[in-house]
Amino acid sequence: MSDAAPSRRTVLAAGGVVALTAGCSKYGDEGAEPEQPKSQPPAASSSPPKSGGKEQPPPKAEELAKTSDIPVGGGKVLKDKKVVVTQPEEGDFKAFSAVCTHSGCTVSEVADGTINCACHGSKYRVADASVADGPAPRPLAPESIKVTGNSITRG
Repeated sequence: MSDAAPSRRTVLAAGGVVALTAGCSKYGDEGAEPEQPKSQPPAASSSPPKSGGKEQPPPKAEELAKTSDIPVGGGKVLKDKKVVVTQPEEGDFKAFSAVCTHSGCTVSEVADGTINCACHGSKYRVADASVADGPAPRPLAPESIKVTGNSITRG
């Protein structure tokens, strides 16, 4: 029998097996209820809250812009909301993530039919946010919006 201490590799490998075993011990138990922290309030009902016997209306959707703020053939970057709203053709409004797919910068402007990122020169088409000029590897992600009258809201 040797008095030599176990190698670093042996200790790390054993620790990894213990961590993997501990990490999986509760997750894969089928039929088991997930543990709930004791300090959480009970789950909320899916029905709207009532006040004095009356149902409350759902919360108002977040307004992104007015339709009059979005030029035809162009758009507007809403940096604080991380969204860009475009109007490729009269009355056709679209919204996309304002986070460039190249390195995560926020796009800076909409000009000459493209959504432009100043960080590394990526350009996206206003109609569908597809890549018009790299280095962006993929289009901007679409965002869901709703146009009601002169108001553009998330939705």
